[in-house]
Amino acid sequence: MESLILPDGRPVQLWLGGADTGPVVLFFHGTPDTRWAARSGEEAAREVGVRLLCVNRPGYGLSARADSTYSTAADDAAAVLDLLGIREVAALGMSVGGGYAATFVVRHPGRTTALGVVATLPMSGTPPEGTVEDAMERARPEFEAWVARVHPDDPDDAALARRWAAALPDRDAALVRGMPVDEVAASIREALADHHGYLRDAALLCRPWGVDVASVSCPVHLWYGERDGRALPGAAWFAERVPHAEVVVRPGSTHLATLLEHWPEILADLTRG
Repeated sequence: MESLILPDGRPVQLWLGGADTGPVVLFFHGTPDTRWAARSGEEAAREVGVRLLCVNRPGYGLSARADSTYSTAADDAAAVLDLLGIREVAALGMSVGGGYAATFVVRHPGRTTALGVVATLPMSGTPPEGTVEDAMERARPEFEAWVARVHPDDPDDAALARRWAAALPDRDAALVRGMPVDEVAASIREALADHHGYLRDAALLCRPWGVDVASVSCPVHLWYGERDGRALPGAAWFAERVPHAEVVVRPGSTHLATLLEHWPEILADLTRG
C-alpha cells in the first residue's frame, strides 16, 4: 500500500515496512525529503522487530498540496493511523520532522508511547512578518535555482546521486554513496517533484509549532551529532523544556549520520518500554 485517501478527500502517500508485526514507529521526514528516508531504516526495523511508517506531508510525492501547518500535518498522520487500524505509535522526527513529531505527541498524547527527535533545530520564537505564503514566495527563487543545479529530471541515476551527495558533509556523503543508486535517485525525484512541500516546510520553519513541548510526558529521546553545528542547539533547547528527556550527542557525527548510522539503537530505544 503506497497511498490512502484522507477523510477530507485528499490523497496521501506513505510507506509501511520493517517487521510483519510489532510496535509501530511513526517517522516524520525532514526537508526536502519523503517516506524514502524511513525506508533507509527498513533492515534495522526488521532486526529490532518494529514496523516503520512514514507519511509524505502535503506537496511531497503524491500527497496533495494543502495549506498545512505543524498541527494539520500531525493530524493527517493520525488520520492515516486510523485508516490503517493502528492505535499506538512511538513518534520519531528527523531534522525538520522533529517539530512535526513533537506536535503529534502533544496533540495525540493518548496514542503515543514515546517521542524521538534526531537533529532538530530549536523551535522559532517570533514569526517573521507576512503570511506563510509570502515566505514561500520569498524562498522560491533560491530553491528553484538549487533544484535546477540538482537536475532531478536527469535519467542518469548515478549522476543525480553524485550531485546530491556533493553538497553534503563528507561523512553524510559517504553514507549516501553507499546506498543503492536507484533508491537514492528515486528519493530525490520524489522529494523535488513538487516544490510546494519544501517551500511550505521552509516557511513554517521560521514559525512556532503551535504546541507546548513542556507538556510532553511520555519518554523522550534526543539524538544529535557533535559536528552538526546548525542543529546541535536543539538538544539543549529540548532538554530545557523536557527535563526527563534522554540526550545523546554522537561524537564526530554529522546531520544524516546521526540517523543513518544508528537506526537499530534509535528504534530499540523508542520501543523498549
